[in-house]
Amino acid sequence: MEKIQWQISVPIFKNTVILKQLGLAIGIPFGFVTLVIGLSSGKSIYTLYGLGLIAALLFFTWLFIMAVYRGKYEVEFVLDDKGVLCRTQAKQAKKNRIVNALTVILGLLTGKPAAAGAGMLAQSRQEVSLRWNRVTRAKYKPKSRTILLRGGWTENIALFCADDNYEQIEAFVCRNISLPTKGDDR
Repeated sequence: MEKIQWQISVPIFKNTVILKQLGLAIGIPFGFVTLVIGLSSGKSIYTLYGLGLIAALLFFTWLFIMAVYRGKYEVEFVLDDKGVLCRTQAKQAKKNRIVNALTVILGLLTGKPAAAGAGMLAQSRQEVSLRWNRVTRAKYKPKSRTILLRGGWTENIALFCADDNYEQIEAFVCRNISLPTKGDDR
């Protein structure tokens, strides 16, 4: 049974895959809110205050990520004959547990169940796995040394590879998934 395991530190604000996901998860909603505020409030000075608050929230979020996580996603992967395991490295996982627990506690204390739920959801995704037989799509990105695996609706894993192991990981994934090579998206 062959097993491949590696750790990697991925720069959050420089990796194209992460930036695209952030754009979808944060850019679209905040862009929509900004548009609604801008169009519905006329020429009120309070419009600028609202837009300034959104900009400040995004800036302080960036600052928090740079200060606490040094702008990096510390991740480790294990590939074997069963599938892929993706988990946050131990040091960053400890920070995540603290941040997620604070989010849950503060959400409950302030009566904001959505914040508490976000903290619980974030903690539940510290370790995810995907079996090879569940993979429905593989997208290979050799330039960014990333392989995107898609399973069901919530089963997505991005394999961030190093310069020296991308080809080995790509070959391993190709051997273990049962998808036609025609739809690889190379």
